[in-house]
Amino acid sequence: MKIASIMTKAFVSVSLDDNLLTIKNIFEYANFHHLLVIDNEKLSGIISDRDLLKALSPYIGTAGELARDLATLNKKAHQIQNRKLITLTADANVFDAIDIFNHTQTSCIPIVDNNNNNMPVGILTWRDIMKTLEKINAAKTADTKK
Repeated sequence: MKIASIMTKAFVSVSLDDNLLTIKNIFEYANFHHLLVIDNEKLSGIISDRDLLKALSPYIGTAGELARDLATLNKKAHQIQNRKLITLTADANVFDAIDIFNHTQTSCIPIVDNNNNNMPVGILTWRDIMKTLEKINAAKTADTKK
């Protein structure tokens, strides 16, 4: 099975200079856990919701909040992005992605175009694979009941 058939084509991205307040708002109002960081239409890095939590002061929004805590919201995406990217192309096999998920600490794989210019075309998470397996299993179960 090719990654193209299970990847999420609609991804959300930010630029290198977007601040953490913007990123925090995106994560709070959207139902996903990864943002691609784009520079000149090319993939520069990735930010997970965990990366954001590590970068923000835990005192934001509490009674103990100080100006230095709020200042963490002014950091830029390029300051916290993960630059050690593991990418695949849409024509890669799903087993390539499974191998990456099983042998690295990554929970998301950016999918880039086949022209080797690092332009993102989608995103794949281990949840995408699990949902696909669930659908395949449901289809097989339905076939055996006929």
